[in-house]
Amino acid sequence: MPAPIGSVPALSAASATIFSIGIAFLGYWGMYEPTGWRVADVIVFILALLGFGCLGLVPWMATTPVEPETSDAKIRIARHLFLGGVAAIWLAVAVSVIF
Repeated sequence: MPAPIGSVPALSAASATIFSIGIAFLGYWGMYEPTGWRVADVIVFILALLGFGCLGLVPWMATTPVEPETSDAKIRIARHLFLGGVAAIWLAVAVSVIF
């Protein structure tokens, strides 16, 4: 079953939006403060980087050609990358608030 029309632009726009929210979070979080990093800070930073990596791969994966053209295999992978990226960014936010 092919992916619905508009799913590639929607996934790309959504990943860019969450990516920018994550960048704003890192700027607000204060990774540039002169104090030393705690273990929780390193966990937040690693989670955010993993999320950014997943979200950055979404447009590339969603626009990768597939054979046959009716296949939605790459769109499914892009959706999973999007979900993983969103989960990692929001988990980083949660860890920064809790600790």
